[in-house]
Amino acid sequence: MEHLVRVQNERDRRTLAWLRERVGDASIVAAVERCGGAKPYLSAVCRTLGVTAPRFSAPRRLTPSTVGGAVVGHHPADTGFPERSRNALAVVGRR
Repeated sequence: MEHLVRVQNERDRRTLAWLRERVGDASIVAAVERCGGAKPYLSAVCRTLGVTAPRFSAPRRLTPSTVGGAVVGHHPADTGFPERSRNALAVVGRR
């Protein structure tokens, strides 16, 4: 089916799978033909069929995102040591 419609991301793949279960391949092919032109977007196919696809959430990122070059959730003072170790190092450094 992906050869008939534009599938650009995982959400589109999930929507297409849902649509295939809901209306079947024959109905999707007929809707694509009614859309005319090049490969239509899934939203156009859904409109043509008169259905509203469920809101699938995008999968969560597994890698940390960055904001302004810094890793989100990372504090610049974090040394990687547990809190007690950091405090002990701070005391040693003051002597």
